[in-house]
Amino acid sequence: QVQLVESGGGLVQAGGSLRLSCAASGRTFSGAAMAWFRQGPGKEREFVAAERWSGGSTLYADSVKGRFTISRDNTKNTLYLQMNSLKPEDTAVYYCAARPGILTMQMLGRAYEYDYWGQGTQVTVSS
Repeated sequence: QVQLVESGGGLVQAGGSLRLSCAASGRTFSGAAMAWFRQGPGKEREFVAAERWSGGSTLYADSVKGRFTISRDNTKNTLYLQMNSLKPEDTAVYYCAARPGILTMQMLGRAYEYDYWGQGTQVTVSS
């Protein structure tokens, strides 16, 4: 049974940093597309960042480009999202997602392309 479990969320002041983790179990995802999405209060789920495969091409939402970095550690089967220079508008529940196989760059940002989802971790940025 495949599971994705996020951790690392919390409360941080604007300008601060957090690193989210997504631990995968049930299969390896080194060759899979993996991504982070988020859903703010009263908002729809939106794309944040994705990687086509471990060490492959990455894609970022314009709103986080230059501040967030997606990466993974295959030895731990874990996906990360390093978030720097956080802003109050980054407040959201953050979800990791995975899709075995390769997605095109155009597909990476579409939530419906992903087969597996974690339960989410709350990130709150105070002003």
